[in-house]
Amino acid sequence: MDNVLVLVRHGQSEWNARNLFTGWKDVDLTAQGIAEARRAGRSLKSAGHQFDIAFTSDLIRARKTLGLILEELGQSGLETLRDQKLNERDYGDLVGLNKAETAEKFGDEQVKIWRRSYDVAPPGGESLKDTAARTLPYFEASILPRVLAGENVIVSAHGNSLRAIIMRLDKLSTDEITRLNLATGAPVIYRFNEDGSVAEKRDLAA
Repeated sequence: MDNVLVLVRHGQSEWNARNLFTGWKDVDLTAQGIAEARRAGRSLKSAGHQFDIAFTSDLIRARKTLGLILEELGQSGLETLRDQKLNERDYGDLVGLNKAETAEKFGDEQVKIWRRSYDVAPPGGESLKDTAARTLPYFEASILPRVLAGENVIVSAHGNSLRAIIMRLDKLSTDEITRLNLATGAPVIYRFNEDGSVAEKRDLAA
């Protein structure tokens, strides 16, 4: 299986479990997050996947998720490239705040706009558009060419950096992307045609 790209959002983090805005805060995985990462690795192994190179963000929750997946695949020594351009969006002034309490303070609709809209940034932070502006050039220059050259590639990153990539691959509108939510530890698998178009997409949701 060549020309395969696997995107996986990190397993549950400590702040996911506490319902806090995380952004660039470097928090670890929970026990559940570790289990999700291992399950993702086993699912990929069962589906027959092996990889030629891996990419990850600079944050420990994504790096650890990737390490656990590769361990399950028997590929712990795989070449891995790490870059902040794959980091989660920066939630600015919201980082560390409880999402439910923030909704009570500012209103559900405002928090939904901050979390899901394409081009509205939370105070002091990044919108999805801002995240895409740093993530997509890196994806198109460093990741996609490896896939189109025939390599099998895995990327471990975050809900919003991956939403930016999926928006591009699935040709989603700015309205459609607001409805996309990625589960933690659930690989999304793309296979490409030689011309760079997507031939197939599969979701290995747990």
